[in-house]
Amino acid sequence: MAERDRVVIVGAGPVGLTLALLLGRAGIPAVVLEAEADIAEELRASTFHPPTLDMLDTLGLAEPLIAQGLVTPTWQVRMHETGERAEFDLGVLAADTAHPFRLQAEQHKLSRLLLAALAAEPLVELRFGHAVTSVAQEADRARAGGDGFALDASYVIGCDGARSVVRRAMGLAFEGDTYPETTILATTPFPFHEVMPGLSNVNYVWTESPAFSGTFSLLRVPGRWRASLYPAPDETVEQALAPAAIERKLQAIHPRAERYEVQDLRPYRIHQRIVPTYRVGRLLLAGDAAHLNSPSGGMGMNGGIHDAFELAATLGAVWRGEAEAALLDRYTRRRRPVAEREIIAQADRNRARMRERDPARRRALLEDLRRTAADPVKARAHLLRSSMIAGLREAATIA
Repeated sequence: MAERDRVVIVGAGPVGLTLALLLGRAGIPAVVLEAEADIAEELRASTFHPPTLDMLDTLGLAEPLIAQGLVTPTWQVRMHETGERAEFDLGVLAADTAHPFRLQAEQHKLSRLLLAALAAEPLVELRFGHAVTSVAQEADRARAGGDGFALDASYVIGCDGARSVVRRAMGLAFEGDTYPETTILATTPFPFHEVMPGLSNVNYVWTESPAFSGTFSLLRVPGRWRASLYPAPDETVEQALAPAAIERKLQAIHPRAERYEVQDLRPYRIHQRIVPTYRVGRLLLAGDAAHLNSPSGGMGMNGGIHDAFELAATLGAVWRGEAEAALLDRYTRRRRPVAEREIIAQADRNRARMRERDPARRRALLEDLRRTAADPVKARAHLLRSSMIAGLREAATIA
């Protein structure tokens, strides 16, 4: 076998590792290059949607992942001061998925399961501590290199996130916008579910509290809650990150005599961006390297994993001798519209809804959501979209 008869994957996040496992099990040699010495353990994505669990089940990973997370059959939008809420029950999707729930689990738990599975794959090689700094291609090969190494391959796949080296080598614009607000992610072991009646594991919350700019969210993972907080209108980001400001915001969620224990604190900006194509010659993209979106709705990591499954199926057909160019171009045609319409646009709508400040408009939005949740037909249609099932079904029809 020629040295270039393999795939090089840049990035060992959940998307890159999923792609590597799929390729290895399809009989396609792959090398994963990761700049860090190990997978990232900090709290990033934490929501797995039903179709993602269905996909992971084909790899034997859904059950062990579920065992490490929180099965979450409902999610809600709520008014903080009154406790009024619209709650969506994913049980209405029982005929559409084997996993009619969200799973709340930190993404590094999936990465660890993938690493363990990859240890049994002789065709996949993992190289941590290998930062890729250059990517190039010719008519019949691609190359990824860094300090002291250079690898030829049939294809180089960029799963290397928002600052993708592979994307830059492809010469692609990363078109879109950056939202003006900064989100502050704070995690605490305090059991909000024990003191806030009717709380789900996933909650998007409107509030009138002056400690916030109108909204916050609470998402539960095993042993802790992650709160997405926002600076108050009169606060700078630096002021909002001060311990006293974080304490004030958490006390506004639930007043208590004791101070809150904050385990992690991280500010971040939110982008909505997408490349014009996922493929240029022998270089391809998946996950955040190709598209970024608001985390509202928890679709970013899931969409990247869906990219990996589509791309692995595409490369499998190419390896079997089917028409290369047509199949690789189909990958863009199937995945880019889903990212643009079903992930980026839907996440943008979710964000805009929660940024609404007008009380009358909030009331109208809440009542509309409650009517939708109470109608089984409307609820199913809404959940097919928000759970990413509808987009996958539409993409599968694209020739």
